[in-house]
Amino acid sequence: MSTDSYPVSPNGVPPPQSRRVVYAYLAIVGVYTLSASLIWGVNTLFLLEAGLDIFEVFLANGAFTAGMVVFEIPTGVVADTVGRRFSFLLSTVVLLAGTLVYVWIAAAGGGLVPFIGASLVLGLGFTFYSGAVEAWVVDALAASGYEGELDRVFARGAMVSGGAMLLGTLGGGALGTVDLALPFVARSVLLAVAFVVAWLVMHDAGFERRALRPRTLPAEIGLVARAGIRYGWRVRPVRWLYYLGFVQWLFLAWGFYAWQPYLLELLDRGDAIWVAGVVAAGLSLATIAGNSVVELLARPCGRRTTLLIPATALLAAATAGIGLVDSFVPAVALLMLVGLACGVLAPVQQAFLHGLVPSAQRATAVSLGSMVGHSGSVLGQSGLGWLGREQSISAGYVAGGVITVAGLPMLWVLRRMHAAGDQISDTAGRPSACGAQGLPDVVGVDAIARGIEPASGEAA
Repeated sequence: MSTDSYPVSPNGVPPPQSRRVVYAYLAIVGVYTLSASLIWGVNTLFLLEAGLDIFEVFLANGAFTAGMVVFEIPTGVVADTVGRRFSFLLSTVVLLAGTLVYVWIAAAGGGLVPFIGASLVLGLGFTFYSGAVEAWVVDALAASGYEGELDRVFARGAMVSGGAMLLGTLGGGALGTVDLALPFVARSVLLAVAFVVAWLVMHDAGFERRALRPRTLPAEIGLVARAGIRYGWRVRPVRWLYYLGFVQWLFLAWGFYAWQPYLLELLDRGDAIWVAGVVAAGLSLATIAGNSVVELLARPCGRRTTLLIPATALLAAATAGIGLVDSFVPAVALLMLVGLACGVLAPVQQAFLHGLVPSAQRATAVSLGSMVGHSGSVLGQSGLGWLGREQSISAGYVAGGVITVAGLPMLWVLRRMHAAGDQISDTAGRPSACGAQGLPDVVGVDAIARGIEPASGEAA
């Protein structure tokens, strides 16, 4: 890892505090993603084998996403009061239990309703993770004196995540060839490992914990909700980032799970479970390649929308193309382009959002954005799932491409706002020549590192 992402002492050696935080972040993200990705290549196939049809599969997946929508704000309270570390540890425990219940339901011959209940529990588990780790690393880096660009930290986190996905999806595909339940069992074991890793290396820094009591929970939820509205929804650029996430997730969750049966159908090898693992691994590599593009192109004085606009156009075109081709190899190639585009979009949008939200409300703002995006996912999985059953999965991909195009005018609106988070600044805390006309000199990453309030001109 190069030293240019850390505050550098006079002798050119990065101080250890920032290195420890980044390495802890990468370890947590890596183990957590490895555990999660074991089932990504086989989840749809597992549910189909358990007796659900393709529409019911996406109803179950939609229930998981609905759980994330319902629980985002309450679990955001936990992250913003008791602490980000506690929230993450709770996430691993809930997910471990929910994953084992998933396996039990399939073994017991349970139908759609039990799977919906278990999916809601899994959604609860992921909301304890959502926003908490991002907020933790941003605050911990600020407390350590970090002065680098968060785009690179998030991109490197995404690259580690992509590598973990590569191992997880290949391993999950191999295990699924033996028994489709095995990837779920292995995931439970790795979630226990993630708990131990976080217990050892993840400590809240740059964040002041508050006591959370049952009688004060409604008031805390109201406080967090108001903070999310104030620092999220009412800040115009943040609101448009939420709109963008909503549109993207109308397709992304459905598209991620629909390719498994679709590609096996094109290959005419429904029993070749290992193929799903290999394709999922290739998708991980494509995502890593997209993260690398961010590493190369995210430079001081650049603009994040300059990366987001072409990545969104590529996502829309490749998505529609998957539905238009009728053979395996071109469909896989286009799916890799979807992964490449997502690898660019995710870290850049993360850094954009963090650049607009003050420290104390970061977890809340990220969780609110996740809630909005997952609301789109619930609608998309239900609607495209129905279309996939009544028409074809290929028709769902064409519709997904059309939907994704709507992100382009949203990004153009964001670009015209010249929002602080759009600008990639020089090092934090120093006057910068990168500030857009009419904005303070210290923008972008400066706001991230210092927890600066959004500029008044950015409020709705």
